[in-house]
Amino acid sequence: MALCSLASCASCLCGSAPCLLCGCCPSSNNSTVTRLLFSFFLLLGTLVSVIMILPGMETQLRKIPGFCQGGTTIPGIENHVNCDVIVGYKSVYRMCFAMACFFFLFSAIMIRVKSSKDPRAAIQNGFWFFKFLILVGITVGAFFIPDGTFHDVWFYFGIVGSFMFILIQLILLIDFAHSWNEVWVRNAEEGNSKCWFSGLLFFTILHYALAFAAVVLFYLYYTKPDNCAEHKFFISFNLILCVIISVVSILPKVQDASPQSGLLQSSIITMYTMYVTWSAMTNNPNRECNPSLLSLVSNISTTEAMPTSSPGMVQWWDAQGIVGLVIFLFCTFYASIRSSSNAQVNRLMQTEEGKGTVGGEEVGEDGLRRVVDNEEDGVTYNYSFFHFHLLLASLYIMMTLTNWYKPDTTTQAMQSTMPAVWVKISSSWLGLGLYLWTLVAPSFKKNAWTTTKVYDAMTSI
Repeated sequence: MALCSLASCASCLCGSAPCLLCGCCPSSNNSTVTRLLFSFFLLLGTLVSVIMILPGMETQLRKIPGFCQGGTTIPGIENHVNCDVIVGYKSVYRMCFAMACFFFLFSAIMIRVKSSKDPRAAIQNGFWFFKFLILVGITVGAFFIPDGTFHDVWFYFGIVGSFMFILIQLILLIDFAHSWNEVWVRNAEEGNSKCWFSGLLFFTILHYALAFAAVVLFYLYYTKPDNCAEHKFFISFNLILCVIISVVSILPKVQDASPQSGLLQSSIITMYTMYVTWSAMTNNPNRECNPSLLSLVSNISTTEAMPTSSPGMVQWWDAQGIVGLVIFLFCTFYASIRSSSNAQVNRLMQTEEGKGTVGGEEVGEDGLRRVVDNEEDGVTYNYSFFHFHLLLASLYIMMTLTNWYKPDTTTQAMQSTMPAVWVKISSSWLGLGLYLWTLVAPSFKKNAWTTTKVYDAMTSI
């Protein structure tokens, strides 16, 4: 019986997603389970990267007898492992390189898959054990890449990929805010309207209050009267842009064409923009304009704590990195379960509203609930784009864990650079532009439809 049970588990790992749920799990859609499993692969790689970048990890590994070169030895056994490569920023670069290659492979394979009847859909939704082996194999191979120029080149790949992922994060936050507002407004119309509208008002005010407090703190700690001109521009310009999108979101024409838009969404985007602004300023190599959180709490002079000319050292668990990881985890999970009704966001994320077969709960012969294949008539999301999104997420997590610092292979130090600052700031500007487009596009579309009807009526006369 034990052998039969193991054989059943093995068939699930090697087969399709519908056999992955057991009796204690709720029935779910095939598309959701597949996205969650691929996201789990990404989170597993992230966890490994976090463990290997922890301070003191190399010291602990060197204590293992017969493991690290230059570490504790065992008589008659030669230490072969270069622990300098499997810990620190080098391990993060290689782990994220492996994940990026893994998701790029599946992104290329899944191009133009239209339904679960496509033979490639079986690869997408099954064979999880073999997928895990492929990821492990690529990871092992990545650790044999010679140092050379690998880190410098991959740093720029990380910069570009992270720029694109920040935009995707913003799109997901826009979609989340739209869904949140839509659900609460619908509940207000069906039940206790005073309670639900009070909740919307409370969170809107809270988000704007947090954003305003952030702006005040930025001016206090990240600017100087006679210095930090870039920071003054970043804070002021992004604040003006956030005010503009907030005003646009409640214009009568925008509300008429898109009733679900409002200040709740704008408040969330404003708060996220302030985070990106803060994240950008923490990468400024000028330490006078970029005090560490420790120096702010301890009231230590930044010029005394770290001279401007000294190479930047990675602060593994700084505040902006932790916030970035939290937002990353939220967006990754939300991207796996989302089902949006916002046409503009669906167009940007390559998903289809209401597409796919909606099936009921499927129960197997053994009485266990199975995953429902809801993509026989058409996929609910673009397989290739989903993997490309996870590829960008791999690059983003690489840059986040290394604080966007540029590796210097000659000094083995990590240096903060201005290109990282401008990449983050420009992504916030483009992200606000995308949000503005989701606000005004429905009204333009409605005006175009009206103009077409008037023209048709005139020509018929």
